Amino acid sequence: MRVARRYVVSGRVQGVGFRYFAADAARREGLSGAVRNRDDGTVEAVAEGETEAVDRFERALRQGPSRARVERVRVEDIEPMTTHGFRID
Repeated sequence: MRVARRYVVSGRVQGVGFRYFAADAARREGLSGAVRNRDDGTVEAVAEGETEAVDRFERALRQGPSRARVERVRVEDIEPMTTHGFRID
């Protein structure tokens, strides 16, 4: 089943390669979507794909790259839009 989720990740997540880490994780899972830094210091990611792949992506976000410190991940289910590719904004 195809699902889409929006994530807002807080903690030490900017300036540590988090967006590139997230994009690599999404591409490995064959997901579509995007990731971006927000002005409030959080990172926002939108991922779309098969449920199991999106679940694995979420686990990767909760871990983060080695220099990050993930404190919180807010998750929101959204409507799939059938996008293609994963980009860093």
